[in-house]
Amino acid sequence: MKLAINQPYFFPYLGYFSLIKQTDQFILLDDIQYIKQGWISRNRILAPEGGWRYIRVPIAKYRQTDMISQVRISSNEDWRGELIKHLQYYRGKAPYFKETIDVAEEAVSIETGSITKLNEHVLKAVCNYIGIPCHFRIFSEMGLKVQHAEAPDEVPLTICQALGGVEEYWNLEGGAAFYDRSKFQQAGISIMFLKSNLPEYPQIQGGFEKALSILDVMMFNEPAKIRDMLDDFILI
Repeated sequence: MKLAINQPYFFPYLGYFSLIKQTDQFILLDDIQYIKQGWISRNRILAPEGGWRYIRVPIAKYRQTDMISQVRISSNEDWRGELIKHLQYYRGKAPYFKETIDVAEEAVSIETGSITKLNEHVLKAVCNYIGIPCHFRIFSEMGLKVQHAEAPDEVPLTICQALGGVEEYWNLEGGAAFYDRSKFQQAGISIMFLKSNLPEYPQIQGGFEKALSILDVMMFNEPAKIRDMLDDFILI
């Protein structure tokens, strides 16, 4: 089995979905500390003034030590309305605007206070539209008995060992410098790091803004083309 483990991101970039497509099972790791400036509650799309802007999910007050699974979405803002409003910039400019808006509305339609459950729903909605399998499991719901990890890079390894049957562990390229590959090799597990080539496509503005949210990719490319993009990667 090819396994990927990653935090649950909000409308993540193309490489995240490439990792989903290339693996047999994808665990949303939500029992680690929530990081405010990460990609769990925000991402990036094109901005009217040029460049990019953030789209966000407002987070209720939390403790610095809270796990992702403990973080709640604030109910004091119409963040869904704000998301759709920001996406209106693409109207009349992007060939797949209507299809993307429909997916975005469906993706955030779930009534939940959990950022983990919201992002799971978002990921499933996007995968269904693109036409790739959804094989997510939320770590905090699995009841998996995992051995204590002596170092941070051993957390995925202990999960692989507890799950059983994992032949390959896949991660995004950012983890290449973080993991000690020998630990996985000694456990009989191959470790792979996926680097998406992030092929360019015509956007509204001159030039190309790289690694924006999958929503931007969807605005300008049909699902079949996106699936091809997901296969454009190298292993490092």
